[in-house]
Amino acid sequence: MDTIGHHYVVEAAGCDPKIIADPDKIREIFLEAAKRGNMEVKASYFFKFSPTGVSGVVIVAESHISVHTWPEKGYAALDVYTCGEKADPEKAVDYILEQFKAQYAHVSEIKRGIEEDDQTFTHTILTWEEKLDRRNGQKL
Repeated sequence: MDTIGHHYVVEAAGCDPKIIADPDKIREIFLEAAKRGNMEVKASYFFKFSPTGVSGVVIVAESHISVHTWPEKGYAALDVYTCGEKADPEKAVDYILEQFKAQYAHVSEIKRGIEEDDQTFTHTILTWEEKLDRRNGQKL
């Protein structure tokens, strides 16, 4: 069994506060994101904090999609982690950012589970930033 996984860690800013404050809406977005990313959903749980904010996770056969939100700041901390070759986590990330109406994203893609010759494991990190133009649905 292959140990390689792809873990996207995303700082999403300029998100629609109404969307990222609604656990039911986030669940709906995550379930569709999993579908678009070719992931098999196993379970989900979302919790709304008082007075604001949501934490939630969708467990997929390939690993997970999770979020913590701060609607008062328009900020969402997003994780998408998948193992194996079947899933396309980048499609899931793109869909979530689009649905959150994020204006900016700082993304780190971590390739995890890289086996070394001495039977230890390591990872590599690739990081980039995107300014997202939501007026016409394009990345700048």
